[in-house]
Amino acid sequence: MSENKYDPLRDYLLKEKRVDFILSFEEIEDILGFALPRSAQRAEWWDDDTPHHPKLQRQAIREGGYDSRRVPEGMKVRFRKTSVFGY
Repeated sequence: MSENKYDPLRDYLLKEKRVDFILSFEEIEDILGFALPRSAQRAEWWDDDTPHHPKLQRQAIREGGYDSRRVPEGMKVRFRKTSVFGY
């Protein structure tokens, strides 16, 4: 697996026990150790990922076992575990 600058977020999610939770952009930046790009303010930045336009942040979140959506109020992201029924 290649190095991804969003790996700290993946590692955080791998340890997370909650099934559904919200983090502010500020909290995510603290986890990452750097500021999110301006494009992170767009909802698509969090949930679009296609083979033609793979996104490092989406790959890290998915590898962490979660799905992400920017909340309508903006500046916050909702994470939902993708393998809820995989006991």
